[in-house]
Amino acid sequence: MITDTHTHLYVEEFDQDRDEVISRGFELGINRHFLPSIDSTYTAAMIALEEKYPENIRLMIGLHPTHVKKETVDSELSHVRDMLSKKSFVAIGEIGIDLFWDKRTLGLQQQAFVEQIRLAQYHDLPIVIHCRDAFDEIFEILEQENNPRLRGIFHCFTGNLQQAKRAISFNMKLGIGGVVTFKNGGIDQFLHDIPLKHIVLETDSPYLAPVPYRGKRNESAFISEVIDKLALIYKLPRKQIIEVTTENASFIFNCW
Repeated sequence: MITDTHTHLYVEEFDQDRDEVISRGFELGINRHFLPSIDSTYTAAMIALEEKYPENIRLMIGLHPTHVKKETVDSELSHVRDMLSKKSFVAIGEIGIDLFWDKRTLGLQQQAFVEQIRLAQYHDLPIVIHCRDAFDEIFEILEQENNPRLRGIFHCFTGNLQQAKRAISFNMKLGIGGVVTFKNGGIDQFLHDIPLKHIVLETDSPYLAPVPYRGKRNESAFISEVIDKLALIYKLPRKQIIEVTTENASFIFNCW
């Protein structure tokens, strides 16, 4: 069983062929999909998809940092709290800080990140971190909120070896997807120094499709290219890459 730990299967890009996309993944053994939240406008679509594929889809809840807005942040965080009181989720995510699109909301993003980390710890759930141009800011908060319950995934990890080791020190797995196949992605140069027990597979579909699909809509079936690349980096059989990364995902999400 191959696990895609991060896919936005519920977004509009899949409206015309969502079931076909999921079926293509099934044919390749990609039988488990973990769906991160963006904001409240997608919650109903996420739940409907989980109900349609109850054996294959697991949901997270959270407020994505690029959707942290002054006008809506309070209501969005209330929605996260409300949903946590109504149903089970496997993680709080994706949450974090993104300074690529808008640095003006840094203070709000930091507050939302801290509140959602504390929600995760209260509910004993892992977190899934979105980090873009914000490693220092993310690590500062993780240091502040660090305790034995802190754990999760550093989604779409794009940092350097030192940053990878620091992320792991906070009980984070590294989410590895299409970027590892990019010519200038960088992470392929040092991943061999990170034990495979710290790695999980992801696509972030419909975004960040791996080579040779770069620039196209990403989907879970393309995770095969990521597995091939990791097999080369670690000099291990594909089967072992699949088994270890799926076990890692099962451990983090407590889903076996």
